[in-house]
Amino acid sequence: MRFDSSVVFVTGAGAGIGQATATRLASEGAAVVCLDQNRAAASETAARIEAKGGRAEPVGGDVRSREDLERALATALSQFGRVTHLVNNAGTTTMEGLADLTEEHWDLVLDVNLKGVLLTTQVVAPAIARAGGGAVVNISSIESEIVYSSRGNATPHYNASKGGVKMLTKALAHELAPDRIRVNAVAPGLVETPLLLSLTDRDLAERIAAERLLIKRLARPEEMAAAVAFLLSEDASFITGIQLPVDGGWLVH
Repeated sequence: MRFDSSVVFVTGAGAGIGQATATRLASEGAAVVCLDQNRAAASETAARIEAKGGRAEPVGGDVRSREDLERALATALSQFGRVTHLVNNAGTTTMEGLADLTEEHWDLVLDVNLKGVLLTTQVVAPAIARAGGGAVVNISSIESEIVYSSRGNATPHYNASKGGVKMLTKALAHELAPDRIRVNAVAPGLVETPLLLSLTDRDLAERIAAERLLIKRLARPEEMAAAVAFLLSEDASFITGIQLPVDGGWLVH
């Protein structure tokens, strides 16, 4: 029960890594604010947590909207009295390469994946500071480190957004250290999530994993959640400003 008496604000909590993270943290004692653009998905995650005896509050909202985030924080404070931890998980992508990439899709991916981390942290971090400090974990990607082309083209907007998350994590660690807030990132590799399977055929994803990874399978969302839980916990009390790859050995060679 590492998070007994903690309150964790999780974005993109309606599915995939966000849902697994919210569920994992609740299982270790945290009350969880489940924010998702899809209010019904956020409610489903909260219901799963409550069915197992945990505490959760679903909130619909867009990480690109400061107003939505402030409303979500107000709900969190009303329900639980404080916020002690933040997981910036919400993310998206499209699959265009340079020649076909539109400004609309560039703006969408950068705004959700990078600006969303900034806005959410700006809104939530002061509440964490008022609670006496805590920790933030951002979800980046191994594509902050490498460019991978499964379809013959890169996704420059996704690489740029996740590379930005990596460096923003370092900057936020510096900025929030005086408030006793640690900031780190988890960089997943190929994870079996609804987003991945909406963009890539399962057989192709499994073939890539078998050919490229040292652990020759797709990761489970719960394995990302375990890494997030570690970095949020006091087990990582002397770790800040780092990006932890959880990639099955992708970056070894």
